[in-house]
Amino acid sequence: MISRISGRVVSKNEGSLILNAGKMSYEILVPLAVMKALDNEGGLNGDIELVTYHYYQMDQSRAVPVLIGFKNEIEREFFEKFISVSGVGPKAACKALVEPFSMIAGAIDSGDDAFLKKLPGIGQQRARLIVAKLQGKVGKYGLIKDEGISKSKENNDIISDAIEVLLQLQYKKNEAEEMVKKALQRSPDIETSEDLLNEVYREKKSEK
Repeated sequence: MISRISGRVVSKNEGSLILNAGKMSYEILVPLAVMKALDNEGGLNGDIELVTYHYYQMDQSRAVPVLIGFKNEIEREFFEKFISVSGVGPKAACKALVEPFSMIAGAIDSGDDAFLKKLPGIGQQRARLIVAKLQGKVGKYGLIKDEGISKSKENNDIISDAIEVLLQLQYKKNEAEEMVKKALQRSPDIETSEDLLNEVYREKKSEK
């Protein structure tokens, strides 16, 4: 079984990389959350090393080898936990893991099936199965330092804009940053600074 692979990135496709390792090139499926993290770190512009999950996909009468890549063994462990849920196969899990693993683990641990059902291919019933199977068993993966790795430049601009408004409203910088952080934890799909500030307001109102 191939457990780790290193080489030069030849091309990047939607959901996969072509990696040249010696005299051979391998196609490696990569969850979107991992792909974005690698891209943000500049890891897609040269040599990289990936920890891999290696399995065989049955295709009619033949078994096709498939590699799925991760930054480290902890990410692979979380993936293996995820696919232990009935009805969640390796390829389905690879497509579903579009958010940082720490956020997904946190949603599982808190029983937030509303968050989980928004992951591609999961849906309400499967989200409930994931919580039933894994709740209380994925706490350490919530400690992965990957918060914000999936945020695009646009999302970073939204966060900066919201903090700037809060500073103008006489909040201290550390207060503003904490309020925005909590708002994003509650509503990670926020797309505008206005929506983000509205979520901050709702939280402040509920605290009174």
